[in-house]
Amino acid sequence: MNKKVILVHGFSKNKKDMQTLKENLEKIGYKCILIDLPLTFKEIEHCSSIFEQKIKETIYSLKENEKINLVGHSTGGLIIRHFLSNTKYVDKINRCVLISTPNNGSQLANIASKLSIIFINIFKTLKSLRSESVKSLNLKHIESVEIGAIAGNKNNLLLGKLLKTENDGRVQVNSVKYKELKDFIVVPYGHKEIHHKYEIAELVNTFIENGHFR
Repeated sequence: MNKKVILVHGFSKNKKDMQTLKENLEKIGYKCILIDLPLTFKEIEHCSSIFEQKIKETIYSLKENEKINLVGHSTGGLIIRHFLSNTKYVDKINRCVLISTPNNGSQLANIASKLSIIFINIFKTLKSLRSESVKSLNLKHIESVEIGAIAGNKNNLLLGKLLKTENDGRVQVNSVKYKELKDFIVVPYGHKEIHHKYEIAELVNTFIENGHFR
């Protein structure tokens, strides 16, 4: 019944970056919707309000007992959590999966802010990813919506060498995990490749159907 999924891309990307995941989920039987957001020069709060406006029509078109699922890669996962924390449509959401999402903030964004205030004031989405900024979003735990998170631990990107703990080249594993998650899993992929793997679509499907990844 709940076979509709909205896919949300990450920082400095657009909906094309979620095309592979869309195709993989459609092979499993889902109907997927891609959303474009200005996740480069705008704050997460601003992008979250745009996200809600863009999915209103989809929510209104749901049948009486039908719900929709949300899946986000990287910053897209924070958009989902901020949306859930502030929307009146919570009862229309089934389950959510966050892939490589810096739920506790991005250490790379922290480093960038120390190097150049001008840089992060231009790239305002990056400014929103600092640990203090994510904390200030006041993201709520919504009891009625189960959320699972997938983290990668293949550090195959240059910037990942700046991170001291296990990471996917962009986001640390310990930033993806937070205590209110229904389930959490670590897979051997890097940040830029993880959401393009068919295995990830299978994990998303398992969580949407059962509320766990295993």
